[in-house]
Amino acid sequence: MIDLIGREVVDVFLSNFWSIGAFYTLALVIVASGILVVLMKNIVHSVLWLAVCFIGMAGLFLTLDADFLAAVQVLVYAGAVCIMVVLGIMVIRRADMKFSNPFNTQVYAAAGVVALVLAVCTFLAVKTEWMVSRARVPENTVEPIATLLLSKYVVPFEVAAVLLLVALIGALLIAREVKTDANTGSQAD
Repeated sequence: MIDLIGREVVDVFLSNFWSIGAFYTLALVIVASGILVVLMKNIVHSVLWLAVCFIGMAGLFLTLDADFLAAVQVLVYAGAVCIMVVLGIMVIRRADMKFSNPFNTQVYAAAGVVALVLAVCTFLAVKTEWMVSRARVPENTVEPIATLLLSKYVVPFEVAAVLLLVALIGALLIAREVKTDANTGSQAD
């Protein structure tokens, strides 16, 4: 009996150890890639680090047993958003991509805002009474989400799709006008 109880304690400890290790590893990847997104001078490299950040977030969703959200994170954010940014970059076509993500003079103001937000988040995290649920995560997480998306929330789901399509068409039209103006040598207002 003691051996069985001791084995269960070791199994719980190891499962928590690996979960905590995965969380901190993924958090480090997310923070480091987020910093690299901001610090890279080449905007294509920034987008690649943004994809790494999104994939790290998908890993966090997997540690929470939210497999559907992890898949959506990879497909929508790491896939579609990063492809859209790269497409926008390629449509604009700068002559020299090495310095396509310039720094501006508002670095200190941005650092102050970041410090303030970090302080507020830390304060709220310390003051919050965190509740731990002992309920088991359902085995099938996709079916309830799909049922809600395609029944109760079908109109907002479709409206979001139409808005994204309109934004894509607008971005392509704006990029086309900028490219045409650049070819003719006239100034765009």
